[in-house]
Amino acid sequence: MSTVTKIPASISRYTAAPIDTPIKRKVAAYARVSTDSEEQLTSYEAQVSYYTDYIQKHDDWEFVRVYADEDLSGCSTAKREGFKQMVADALAGRFDLIITKSVSRFARNTIDSLSTIRELKEHHVECYFEKENIWTFDGRGDIFTAY
Repeated sequence: MSTVTKIPASISRYTAAPIDTPIKRKVAAYARVSTDSEEQLTSYEAQVSYYTDYIQKHDDWEFVRVYADEDLSGCSTAKREGFKQMVADALAGRFDLIITKSVSRFARNTIDSLSTIRELKEHHVECYFEKENIWTFDGRGDIFTAY
């Protein structure tokens, strides 16, 4: 009786990529400043530059883009076109991680923040709030979806 030796697959039948190729997270960032003062515009440009560099320095991340809103309040997401486009792109599967400076940069309105984070989480999109060191997929991030 002969023994059949199976040769392990070297290419994924789903993606045609080598099996041992690490899967990179697709990452976007969100930046927002709320006034049109020179200092805030510099902050806006600095945030865009910082997050572009920050994402590109991670070997296991793929940079998608920085979404941004200038001169808009964080109290409501209704008029924040960059924010709305980011959420739409996330829900469409264009990336799976959003990085932003802080919870208050994301949204100051608690209901907007909670409902958006919950919707993103349901679509397997994680948020990382750098200042608070909160990842929405870990235990500390559950506070956002506990309402």
